[in-house]
Amino acid sequence: MGWWQVNADTLARSRFLISPLAETFAGLKLLHSGTAAHPGERRWLGDHLPAYRARLAADPVTAQLVRAGLGRHWIADFLTPTPRDDESAEAGIARVRAARPDAARANLRTALAGSLPAALDRDDLPDRAADLLTYVWEATLRPYWERRRRILEADVVARTARVSRGGWAEVLDSLRPGRTRWLGANRLQVNLHEYPPREISGADLLLVPVTARCGWVSWEEPDRYALVYSCAGALADPSARAVPAALEALLGAARAGVLVLLDAPMSTTQLTAVTGQALGSVGRHLKVLLDAGLVERRRAGRSVLYSRTTAGDVVVAAGKGSGSASVV
Repeated sequence: MGWWQVNADTLARSRFLISPLAETFAGLKLLHSGTAAHPGERRWLGDHLPAYRARLAADPVTAQLVRAGLGRHWIADFLTPTPRDDESAEAGIARVRAARPDAARANLRTALAGSLPAALDRDDLPDRAADLLTYVWEATLRPYWERRRRILEADVVARTARVSRGGWAEVLDSLRPGRTRWLGANRLQVNLHEYPPREISGADLLLVPVTARCGWVSWEEPDRYALVYSCAGALADPSARAVPAALEALLGAARAGVLVLLDAPMSTTQLTAVTGQALGSVGRHLKVLLDAGLVERRRAGRSVLYSRTTAGDVVVAAGKGSGSASVV
């Protein structure tokens, strides 16, 4: 397994970061695999996969670059620059374009665990990669970015609250179950590969959510290390938010859906993004649930967060014995 040595100060300074660049690369990985993890991804692939495949069919060099760069066990480093604070997708992609051609070729050899195909022995690989990432961002992700950003924010809020309840070890274990794990003795497992450990004490440790079901690690030695993970499935996939049928009959589908979502703290803006309901509707549902004692609110910085009370947990659990439907 691969692991990082992380001292207490580095862990205490670690932070979540939302990155359009990471979301763009995650989108590229999803288009490359063509395999949806849930109905929402299936619809997105249905809209964008044909054009993506047509683009690569017309450009066999870039198609081979993608296959090589994503590798079997390792991603070519130049394709995944470590995300930076408040960086636009365009600025991040510019860093891909600025990669040295010789470094890009070396990264591809590492990803392939072998020699470089003759078709990829060229100097325009960073430009080709950047052009493809620009296409993925502009054509397939930018139109949805505001909603996706709010979904990612909802994941960050929920996991930050979890830190205060269960500590960093519990949160790190949950990022990529089966892959990330707090091993104790200041060791953070980041993947299942047998690579030498890295000493990252004193560096910035970034935790970066994406909506696709994928993840990876990246770094800019010696100062910045990132662990990219898939945000909570109930946020990314509407079909995963099961609503007990009895609860839906009692509260109505929309209000019951809000109550089910609030097993983790969320703001009204985040609830609006995740449910697709209007802000005013979400506010009215929250008022009814507050008055009934099923949810509570608290302030976190500039946000007001809502979460289920014990009574709300009991109501949701009681309804589960009666079957379920999905939040629409």
